[in-house]
Amino acid sequence: MASLRLALVVAALVVCSAAGSVVFRETFDNGADKWIKSEAKSDFGTMKVTEGKYKGDNGLQTTQDARFYGYSTTADSAFDNEGKKLVFSFSVTHEQNIDCGGGYLKLMPKTDGKSFNGDSQYYIMFGPDICGATKKIHLIFHYKGKNLEWKKQPRAESDELTHFYTVIVNPDNTYEVLVDNEKKESGKLDEDWEFLAPKTIPDPDEKKPSDWVDEAEIVDPEDKKPEDWDKESETIKDPEASKPTTGMRRRMASGRPPWSPTPSTRASGAPR
Repeated sequence: MASLRLALVVAALVVCSAAGSVVFRETFDNGADKWIKSEAKSDFGTMKVTEGKYKGDNGLQTTQDARFYGYSTTADSAFDNEGKKLVFSFSVTHEQNIDCGGGYLKLMPKTDGKSFNGDSQYYIMFGPDICGATKKIHLIFHYKGKNLEWKKQPRAESDELTHFYTVIVNPDNTYEVLVDNEKKESGKLDEDWEFLAPKTIPDPDEKKPSDWVDEAEIVDPEDKKPEDWDKESETIKDPEASKPTTGMRRRMASGRPPWSPTPSTRASGAPR
C-alpha cells in the first residue's frame, strides 16, 4: 500500500539465501500486467508504467496528486528466510517537490490483490515517508499480531533524484539499512524493536504505605533548642577591627567597630 505524489518506483528486488538466489525481481520491462490494483476503496489512484521525465528504467508511477494507491503482486514461489539473509530493495524517484506522501512497499503473505488495504497483514513495511518537516525511513515489522515501530528514524531523501532503499535482515537477528548503497543504520532487532517483552514491568498491586509522606523534607518534631541556645549573641565584636581613617569616617555614618557573626552554628532559629 502506498501513498505517493507523482513518485516513481523503479524496481523491487528480494533476495533470500546465502547463495544470493533471487526470489522476486521486477523491472517493469514487460509492463505491469501482473500487478493488481486494489478495489478496497473506490478512490484509490491509478498507476502507470513509464520511464518518467528522466528517461531511464521503467517504473510504476502514480498519476494523481493527493491519492492513496494500493497495488500488489505475487512472487512466483514461496520462500522462507530462516537461517538465511533477506534483502529487500527498490528505488524511488519523486519527480516533483513532495508535500506529504509515503513511498514505502510491503512484504506480505499471499493476499487477494483486489481486497488489499491498509489493514492487510504484512511482514515488513519499508521505505521513505515524507510529510512536512517529517522525512523519515519507515521500517516496521509485524510480529505476533502487532506492528512494531522502529525506535530509530533515519532521514529519507526528499530531492527529485532516484534513490535506492535497501534493508538487509541477517540470520543472527542483526540488520542494516542502506540508501544508495551507503549504510544509514544498523543494529540488533531485539534492541531497536519491541520484539521481546520488557525485563521488568510496574507491579499493578504495589501501593504506597498508609503512613507514606510525599514531602521531601519535614520538620523534626523531636528537635529542640540546646540549653545554652539563648546565652550567645548572634554577633560579637571583631577583635581585629579598628576605627576607620578620617577619609573613611567621612563616608561612614558611624565609627563603631564592625561586628562579626558568632562562631556558632546555632545562630539561626530555623528548625531542622
